[in-house]
Amino acid sequence: MTKRILIISPSWIGDCVMTQPLYRRLHEKHPGCRIDVFAPKWSMAVFERMPEISNIIENPFGHGALAFVQRWKTGRSLQGYDQVIVLPNSLKSVIVAAATGAKQRTGYVGEFRYGWLNDARKLDKQALYLMVDRYTALADEKGETFGGSTFPQLSVRPERQEVALHKYGLTREPNIMALCAGAEFGTAKRWLPEHYAATARHYLAQGWQVWLFGSPKDFEVSESINQMAGGGCVNLCGKTDLGEAIDLLACAEGVVANDSGLMHIAAAVGCRVVAVYGSTDPKHAPPLSDTAEIATLNLPCSPCAQRECPLGHTDCLNKLTPDMVQKAAEELAQTE
Repeated sequence: MTKRILIISPSWIGDCVMTQPLYRRLHEKHPGCRIDVFAPKWSMAVFERMPEISNIIENPFGHGALAFVQRWKTGRSLQGYDQVIVLPNSLKSVIVAAATGAKQRTGYVGEFRYGWLNDARKLDKQALYLMVDRYTALADEKGETFGGSTFPQLSVRPERQEVALHKYGLTREPNIMALCAGAEFGTAKRWLPEHYAATARHYLAQGWQVWLFGSPKDFEVSESINQMAGGGCVNLCGKTDLGEAIDLLACAEGVVANDSGLMHIAAAVGCRVVAVYGSTDPKHAPPLSDTAEIATLNLPCSPCAQRECPLGHTDCLNKLTPDMVQKAAEELAQTE
């Protein structure tokens, strides 16, 4: 009998990417299983690129209110699952899982969740330091020895790439450097626009194309980067949807990105990625790829995991120079 599994997805795009090894492991342990994902609308394009997923169900609840009754009603509409795996650690996320009536409700203990989960796991944060491992380990039975995670690998179809290229009047030649200057978490994850502009000038001078990726919130900062770089970049922020951004990122020979969802996507489509880290810990959520390098200064005050620099200087990013990042990108370009 086919096992049916429902995943309650995280909200952040990067976390969504890091869940894919979990689904791969579930298929290994339960051949022929059906995995559906309950995910926010803004992240659904990521799951569409995972062949392990059978169906994506929109999670209509944003950040904020508990909305207990509405969540319970939504969960009651999701019947027929043998197991629900809850990836976020909030109480809100487990309400839907409990309402499904699934016999096995798996997740970490988290926020007031005893009773809501009947397969509750205690998270050993040191044993499972990598975020991707915390997700993947939930495929195992309680107490089972964890064997590690594979890398995420999002599917990209050439025909969809060609449609996106045509839509935005883009070509694959000359070489493309993609810059991703945004980060939803806060300014302590964002490399200086001046540094991105210097990087853009460097590649434009070598005859490369430079494409700027991000959400509508990143349009203005990317436009300032373009202006500081002499106006030779293509600012795609807020123009592409997430699916198009995935396809176009996969066209790039190189990517420089903050620790962000787009950085994790670029790694998962096989780009050569230089990931810039400031306040966050590259040992916890690095780019999961053999063709990625981490650019960080390893200052005594970082990683602090704060949205804004508590010391007011953001030296961890401001003193990370374009030359350092460009050197990392050039070293990556020499690898096969």
